[in-house]
Amino acid sequence: MSVWILGGHQTDFARNWCRDDREFGDLTESVTAGTLEDAGVDAADIGVIHVGNAFGQLFTRQGQLGGMPATVLPEFWEVPAARHEAACASGGVALLAAMADIESGRYDSALVLGLELERTVSGDDAAGHLGAAAWIGHEGEDARFMWPYMFSALADEYDRRYGLDDAHLHAIAELNFRNARANPNAQTRGWTFTDAGFTDDDTANPIVEGRVRRTDCSQITDGAAGVVLVGERFLARSKAPRARIQGWGHRTVGLPLAQKLARSAAEPYVLPHVRNTILDAFARAGIPGVDALDGIETHDCFTMSEYAAIDHFGITGPGESWKAVENGDLEIGGRIPVNPSGGLIGGGHPVGATGVRMVLDAARQVTGRAGAYQIEGARRFGTLNIGGSTTTTVSFVVGNE
Repeated sequence: MSVWILGGHQTDFARNWCRDDREFGDLTESVTAGTLEDAGVDAADIGVIHVGNAFGQLFTRQGQLGGMPATVLPEFWEVPAARHEAACASGGVALLAAMADIESGRYDSALVLGLELERTVSGDDAAGHLGAAAWIGHEGEDARFMWPYMFSALADEYDRRYGLDDAHLHAIAELNFRNARANPNAQTRGWTFTDAGFTDDDTANPIVEGRVRRTDCSQITDGAAGVVLVGERFLARSKAPRARIQGWGHRTVGLPLAQKLARSAAEPYVLPHVRNTILDAFARAGIPGVDALDGIETHDCFTMSEYAAIDHFGITGPGESWKAVENGDLEIGGRIPVNPSGGLIGGGHPVGATGVRMVLDAARQVTGRAGAYQIEGARRFGTLNIGGSTTTTVSFVVGNE
């Protein structure tokens, strides 16, 4: 059974909800109202709710977020709901669960929400909370900041296997910040940088951990995204622009990065399970490869994660991502635009919302509703959402038929 995206909504990722004296109930109410309005449905039309959230208890002491929609919107009282946690892939896993509900015939429609509040604590404390997605006590024990440390290690592995010029990582950062300027919901749309901000200048772009510098990092973000998914039986009820989830992939491996790298030592791809996730999505969509896509929204928690996505999507051969950076393939108007929204680095990264936001942006692109960052003529988009050091990997192909 096909699953369709009727519409959705994203909050302004630049907003600091804590500073505005708002909490999860306010965030949930806001994104839900916008999502239902855009999809052209009422709360009574929703059969089931799936919520992606990674770190609610750590940042706000709030768990049980599957119950939050009914708490703030009485129309959802007794509507089945559940929360899903898979670190930064929480939103992707929530989408998969909603799709399974629709494909099984249990429900004709699903509301999928990604929610995260992260600006409740200092930046250092936030980084500490996010580190819970690693294998605690077994890896990164010498790190001040867990995830910059891990993705610096991934960069070192690429360097060891293939060679890696950090200038290509900085170019990815510059592109994503530049794309974000056209996105009215991007966290960094008003930020400015000097040219030195995308170099190895220790003053303008200081080291965070290892070889990862400030502009190589995604943001600490508050925000939410939502979509309404429906099956074919529901389609006749709505006249909203429609995008279809044409394919999906989902793989899970062990927590430690070192374990992943050891297992791939003899493989052409550094992260073969990520490659296989993407290939699963392509196969289910019935497409031969990346050139059947008109663009990609990928998980750039760090520039290194986007660098790895480039070759794992097949834009280049293994270890040759630098070629796509240098020749303009990733630019809007290039061969395969990547993160026209600004991605996580430019757009923002409210962890549990990111996977949902990517699919929402993909749906907007293929229905011609992406506004100032629209890819002309886009009919098919890919996404890649990862959790931890790619422990959980989710990929979708979204098309307009």
